[in-house]
Amino acid sequence: MSKVLAMILAGGAGTRLEPLTRERAKPAVPFGGRYRIIDFALSNFTNSGVYRVKVLTQYKSDSLNNHLSRAWRMSAFLGHYVEAVPAQMRTGVDWYKGSADAIYQNLNIITDEEPDFIFVFGADHVYRMDTRQMLDFHVSKRAACTVAAIPVPIEQGREFGIIDVGPDGRMRQFLEKPKDPPPMPGNPKMCLASMGNYLFTTEVLVQEVVRDAANEASAHDFGKSIISELYKYAPVYVYDFATNEIAGQEGKERGYWRDVGNIDVYYQSNMELVEVDPIFNLYNDRWPIHTQANNYPPAKFVFADQDNQRVGHATDSLIAEGCIISGGKVNRSVLSPKVRVNSYSEVEASILFENVTIGRRSRIRKAIIDKNVEIPPGTTIGYDPVEDKRRFHVTPDGVVVIPKGMKVT
Repeated sequence: MSKVLAMILAGGAGTRLEPLTRERAKPAVPFGGRYRIIDFALSNFTNSGVYRVKVLTQYKSDSLNNHLSRAWRMSAFLGHYVEAVPAQMRTGVDWYKGSADAIYQNLNIITDEEPDFIFVFGADHVYRMDTRQMLDFHVSKRAACTVAAIPVPIEQGREFGIIDVGPDGRMRQFLEKPKDPPPMPGNPKMCLASMGNYLFTTEVLVQEVVRDAANEASAHDFGKSIISELYKYAPVYVYDFATNEIAGQEGKERGYWRDVGNIDVYYQSNMELVEVDPIFNLYNDRWPIHTQANNYPPAKFVFADQDNQRVGHATDSLIAEGCIISGGKVNRSVLSPKVRVNSYSEVEASILFENVTIGRRSRIRKAIIDKNVEIPPGTTIGYDPVEDKRRFHVTPDGVVVIPKGMKVT
């Protein structure tokens, strides 16, 4: 694995996650109470034994850079690292024009590291993946490039970049959001959608991004510009993510992958975690999700005054360290560190980021409250759609979103 380099693309603006991305990059958005979205990609690499990782950042990267420097310290003695690489403008005054251009502008990294193989992965998906198995597949096929793909119902294929693959796994065609997606081999009800995760032989990657950079008409995107042409003259193979095996993983989780690209999908993916028997299990200690270790006290639940209904409790919820449920009720919710829910309040089906305070006798339902927000006593959110839309951001599925630090009155 010493000749393998991982380059994670973390420079996107994440506009569809607005207002959660108003002050942070999309990969830095909290997920599951105590993680950041990028922790899932990084954990996949480190759990797989890939210890040389470059994270290419761009928009609003301060929060992401801080997280990487504080949470992802590796052993320099052993040549292990997770390093943030800001947009350097080494090739001109432009920021990244696309995912392929991000690699092109950082070719010096490849020259310095001299890897044999390079993973180019996104930073904003939630999943578990043993990348060693993808590398083994790539090497066995003597591929120039391997694209990770996930089976999706054929009726959903219009929403993805779809791959037509031969019986040997070689790509025959790449179709961007086709009207009639081709079925995957052996299963006419499913088609293969690109996950946006690629593995290149180094020489091929360098050759292709240099070629793409010279084309002024290009979108400079891996899917649209690189893969859609490369398969025509080089061996591009497709790795079926559904075949990936993870230690400690139950069968129902195999193939779990979520692109949390908009608020409603992000919200639903968090809500899946609070199920009694969730599809995606955060508690698999054989393939842990790593993140920053906070020096906070344990979560605390106080008051058991049944007569006055002042009982601090949480049901079907994820409660992070440092939280205090002080005489309030929490149900089917995800609470990040240092959240306080005060007496007689009710929090239902909601996501509360760090340092949120819910005032007494408040009622919160189907909401995402970003960090450092104080909800005044007696506030009601999530029960009156008309009033919610007047005061806050509300998604098409009715999720109320309160931005970071907002003064709620």
